[in-house]
Formats: sequence, C-alpha cells, structure tokens
Amino acid sequence: MDRQALAQRNRQLAIAHHRLSRKHQLRDQLLKAVAHIPVPMQRGKHQRLLMIRPDHLGDALLATPAIGLLKRARPDLHIHVLCGPWTAELFSRYAAIDQLHALPFPAFARNQNAGNAYLLALRWARRLRQTGFGAAIVMRPDHWWGAMLAYLAGIPRRIGYSQAGVAPFLTKAHELRHEHAVQQNLRLVEAWTGALLPAEIRLEFPLDEADLAVVAGRLGELGVSRQRRLLCIHPGSGAASKFWRSDKWAAVADALCRAWNCAIVFTGTASESDLIAQICAQMSQTGHDMGETSIGQLAALYARASLVLGPDSGALHIAAALATPTVALFGPADPVEFAPWGDPARHIALTAGLACAPCRILDWRGDDAGYHPCVRDIEVQQVLDAASRILSGIADC
Repeated sequence: MDRQALAQRNRQLAIAHHRLSRKHQLRDQLLKAVAHIPVPMQRGKHQRLLMIRPDHLGDALLATPAIGLLKRARPDLHIHVLCGPWTAELFSRYAAIDQLHALPFPAFARNQNAGNAYLLALRWARRLRQTGFGAAIVMRPDHWWGAMLAYLAGIPRRIGYSQAGVAPFLTKAHELRHEHAVQQNLRLVEAWTGALLPAEIRLEFPLDEADLAVVAGRLGELGVSRQRRLLCIHPGSGAASKFWRSDKWAAVADALCRAWNCAIVFTGTASESDLIAQICAQMSQTGHDMGETSIGQLAALYARASLVLGPDSGALHIAAALATPTVALFGPADPVEFAPWGDPARHIALTAGLACAPCRILDWRGDDAGYHPCVRDIEVQQVLDAASRILSGIADC
C-alpha cells in the first residue's frame, strides 16, 4: 500500500475512532443530568484555588508556567493542586504551589483499578468541601470527571474548556484553540493574570543539589568525564506507537558520537532497560545506560547535556524546562500542541510527513502496527541533520 492510500485508510479509521460511541453519548447525557442536580455551593470568601491536573509527567510539567504566573500575579491566593501520585514528586518542587492533594484519577492510574469513578468522586467531593475553595480550574480540556468533581464539591467558580461532558459543570467555559498546551493552560488563568506577553512565559524545573551530586557520581561510574560533551537519548515513551526502531537509534548514536566526540547516555525507566540494551548492542561506539532515575535525577542529568533526543515524551519536556535543546520525534501526537516549549531553532520536532498525522490516537489496539509507521518512517538523516543544526548553533555561540 503506497503512502497516499495508507494515509487515506488511516484518516477514515481515525474519524471513526474519534466519533462518540453510543456508550459515550449516554455518558454525556448522564453528565448533563448530574450537572442539574442541586448542589449547595461553598460560601465565604475562600482564597484557595484548586487546579485539577490528572495527567502524567509531560502534561503536568506544561501546567507549571500557568501556576507560576498565577502566583506572581496573585500572591494572596493559596494554590492547591489535585494531581495523580505519579506527578506528586514533580509538583512538590514548585514553591508557587501551597498544597498538593494526590488522587489516583480514574483512567489515569496505569495498571491500577481506581474503583467506581462516581463513588470516588463523591468521596473526594466531601474532602474538598471540608477544605473550602473559592475556585477550581480543570486544566485538561476533556476531563469531565474533574469538572464533575469540582461541581459536586460545591466550588462556586469552575473554569475549563467547552468540551463535551466538561462544559455542563463549568461557570466559565473557554473555547479550545489549536495552540501549544502551555498557552492553553495560561488562558485558563487569565482572569487573574490578565493577558500575557510571550516573554513573560517561563517553563522551568527547580534543580536539587543532592540530585546533581547523584548524577555526577553515576556519570563517574560510567566513565564519562566532566569535560566531555554529553548527549542524551530517551528512546522510550508511554505509548508503543511513538517508538522508533532500535537500529535507527543505534545509527544516530554512533554518528553523533563520532562527529561530535561526545558521550552518549541513554535514559529510561526500568521497563525500558531491554530497549536500551538492544540499542547499545547494535552500536559500534560505546553507549552508556544511566539506569532508572528519579525525576529530579533525570533533570540533573539533562541540565548537564548539550542535547536530548527522543520520541514525544515527558522526558523531553524536562529537558526544555532546563533550557537544554531537544530533537523530538512526533507521530500520532500534534507537535503544535505538544512539542517541547521554547525557541524552535533549539527545539526541533520531526515527523515522517504522513498525511494522516497527527491522528491523536496513541493506541491502535486491534490494528496491525505496520499500518501506523508515522514515527518509524522518520529517517536517520533527518535526526542527524536536526541534531547537527542545534549543536552547530551551540558551538557558534
């Protein structure tokens, strides 16, 4: 099947996939009914604001510029973040956040059963009501469960995006625009911050001296000297559809090692150690496996690197938050929304150019993976050219 026919096939499947099923139509009708149940709203001038962010690492990190700017604009506000246990370590680093509440959100707790979603919402609504909030911001555009929770908790001011299932619970529903997730998050706090100039937007990650020391020690054990240029590759991702071929990563790592006389360090979770071992086994140069790290240690390593490469993942957003350049490989996700934030000359997003991308479908379960080569078809030379443009720019500075 040629590329044009493949793209047409996948576009039709994507349209069908995104069409609301009967089950989801019934759910949205139920949510509209729930939104009409009389719920007593909290009274009093609460200066506490609840930001609901259920997602994993990358999406959570892209919410932090909005949180930081909100705190700078309104230091009198007590900012609470309702997040998954999987991002509590990340959010705990930000001084702008006054309190964290960790909740295993339904549909986000990987390999865990969060129980009945509606009963969980009722339990947490009681807890949030006891704390008392004047406003809530639902940061994920389609997160109907978080919007319902804020309503059941009686939070009088509820802000989010006008998506199906979400809008019925909101007092202010914004239109969702096709823009970067950082900008989408910032629009939700404009009622407090006012309109923002691009120069005011900062994506940052606070580093810890203990993490820096751990990383320095590990690099020493790997035989990577402090003076040698360091490039990092994070080949894994949360979705198999985003993976690139291991032999291509090996070719890129070898070529960069030779051309720039650099050390190549691979990062990933314990579940990605086999993938890293496969890549290193196919290299003619030496590849170093950093092993599993905490989020803070990963950040400390990337702060030391000249460049981080990998498929679309939270790891590359950490690099961008440290002003470390990136080359990101995109397929099903939209780089307009999710490319690493920063100067496009220092953060290059690559695609294979298939006409069906971005389909925004990360799991094509039940369909042959061979029909979805949007990441696999990215060429080695594309990645090398992008890396060379960035590294040459750094060398010229």
